[in-house]
Amino acid sequence: MHPTHLDELLLIDSAAETARLSQWLRQAVLSQLRRRGAVVGISGGVDSAVVLSLCVKAFGPDKVIGLILPDRESSPESEQLARQLSAELRIEPELEDVTPALEGLGCYRRRDEAIRRAFPEYDPDAGYRAKLVLPGSVLGSAPVNVFVLTIVRPDGSEASCTVEPAEYLQIVAATNLKQRTRMARLYYHAELHHFAVIGTANRNERELGFFVKYGDGGVDAEPIAHLYKTQVYQLAEYLDVPIQIRRRTPTTDTYSAPCSQQDFFFRMPFATLDRLWSAQANNLDPGAVAQDLGLATVQVERAFKDLSQKQRATEPLRQPPLRPPPQTVGVNRRHAGAELEDCVVSL
Repeated sequence: MHPTHLDELLLIDSAAETARLSQWLRQAVLSQLRRRGAVVGISGGVDSAVVLSLCVKAFGPDKVIGLILPDRESSPESEQLARQLSAELRIEPELEDVTPALEGLGCYRRRDEAIRRAFPEYDPDAGYRAKLVLPGSVLGSAPVNVFVLTIVRPDGSEASCTVEPAEYLQIVAATNLKQRTRMARLYYHAELHHFAVIGTANRNERELGFFVKYGDGGVDAEPIAHLYKTQVYQLAEYLDVPIQIRRRTPTTDTYSAPCSQQDFFFRMPFATLDRLWSAQANNLDPGAVAQDLGLATVQVERAFKDLSQKQRATEPLRQPPLRPPPQTVGVNRRHAGAELEDCVVSL
């Protein structure tokens, strides 16, 4: 896609933003959270690379822990890239394989039970793999998000079906144990060293709901949650994040079968998504946006609708725990008086 004036909405001063976020991290962690340093889960992706780089700038390499948290289904490339980044930032990463914990929690067993109800032939021990995807592009069809379960056979052939609600919910619930187990390991190291857990979610993930509550969403600070994915790439270039990480296709690295973030959730390339989302956020006319991007107006309207639907549907993920409103002072006094009378009578 050729550059347009919509790109100006996404341009940031990377040097100034790096300085601002580094200063903010120092203030947030040292003063507000009263912790001594940072723990970051590093996955070989651009978001965690940028956050780790910012933390090293903020605290120095000796006050930053980079934690690699693979399970048996993780891509080996994730660990390789995480180690390469750590070496360039002069930190010694720590690795904790979460496979035994996930086996103990029944993550794989519960997930595979649901997959076999849809595909009885599915056998991971024989080399079968699986993933959930949202097929098609938002720009090419009505913005209806219906997940499809795909299995990949040992010979490489695939089979797919629209997943039923019961199977979908069980697959997601079991799979989310991965993120929640990693969160527990991050906090172990944070509490061990009196550090803070620093999140790696960008704006696309945070605002559209591409995260697990009390999993990768369970953190103490989120320095890049206001940045679109394409803005994270701008920071990555300025911070000299290894080119292999910047060029890597963003993946979920969660399912046993390879799955990109676009296929699983976003249904658009980030360059297109961010232009459309920033246009919507700035209340630009869909017709003008369509002309600027070389799209049909109906495509832009579909994208706007999809973005709004994702934000509404995932709002509960962003809410803090709900609590009842406090009682009024008058009610409290009456209750206190009644309790006092009860005490006097009992005496």
